[in-house]
Amino acid sequence: MPLLELTADGLYCPAGRFHIDPWGPVDHAVITHAHSDHARPGARAYLATAATAPLLRARLPEASIQSIGYQESVTLGDVRVSFHPAGHILGSAQIRLDHRGEVWVVSGDYKLAPDPTCVPFEPLRCHTFVTESTFGLPIFRWSAEAQTIDAVHAWWRANQEAGKASLILAYALGKAQRLLASIDPSIGPIYAHGAVERVNRLYREQGIALAPTLAVPDAADYSGALIVAPPGWHNTPWSRRFGHVSAALVSGWMRIRGTRRRRSLDRGFVLSDHADWPALLRAIDESHAETVWVTHGFRAPLVRWLEEHGRRALSVEARFEGERDETPEEPAP
Repeated sequence: MPLLELTADGLYCPAGRFHIDPWGPVDHAVITHAHSDHARPGARAYLATAATAPLLRARLPEASIQSIGYQESVTLGDVRVSFHPAGHILGSAQIRLDHRGEVWVVSGDYKLAPDPTCVPFEPLRCHTFVTESTFGLPIFRWSAEAQTIDAVHAWWRANQEAGKASLILAYALGKAQRLLASIDPSIGPIYAHGAVERVNRLYREQGIALAPTLAVPDAADYSGALIVAPPGWHNTPWSRRFGHVSAALVSGWMRIRGTRRRRSLDRGFVLSDHADWPALLRAIDESHAETVWVTHGFRAPLVRWLEEHGRRALSVEARFEGERDETPEEPAP
């Protein structure tokens, strides 16, 4: 019998009597990271990493949350559970399950590229590896982050010379902080949307160094400034206060031709907090897994590639949404 099974509430471990990143209200939820598609409200108790816990509490203030560090373990039922770095965002973890010598690893979301805001991905050997496939197509291949940041700097400086503000759209939890950890603040003032600034505070409280940011005032001269906001706030009354502005999106989806035009953007920068195609294959290979479960994203192409190369692979339908717009639930300043 598999160590995990797919239920109406998501991945369930009968031997441990817990769900991993459940979609509905359950008794015990083991959480890979704090993005809202993986950490939903309604569970009686949550278990997450120590770095994820403050992010969870900010979203779920009434929740009962237990936390442990990376490589630490707890026993749930008959299963030894431990958390290991996933390299996705601050606190993100792969969940290792050990039941009488059978080892499964649930990756959650992950990337192998270096990121100054989180602990690097840790390869884990297992019998079954449950992998995401948000960008599970060969067309998705990321350039080095330094090249992308250089391109952002060049765009910002060009906008300054043209007397424009620079509105850069990045997901409020994870992507915005990764950007702010690498951006050069000497170029000009940096403003952050309230949803971004709330997460910035939680990152800074955990010792993550970010470029200095300012709250967005109702009225100011924004020419020459960089404004960081969630994608959902593009072309809204909030964003129109910036006057003459150039808008850009930071996302892995910018690898697809036409994305910038469809979103009415001036620029697109390819930077993702998910593994690209080569990194997915590398992570799976380094797991030495005999069986691979493929969850959200482009499941079928990755399953087919794995089967053609001699691995047992299974497409598992999930309600995770991958890289998406982390738009706040209510307007923020």
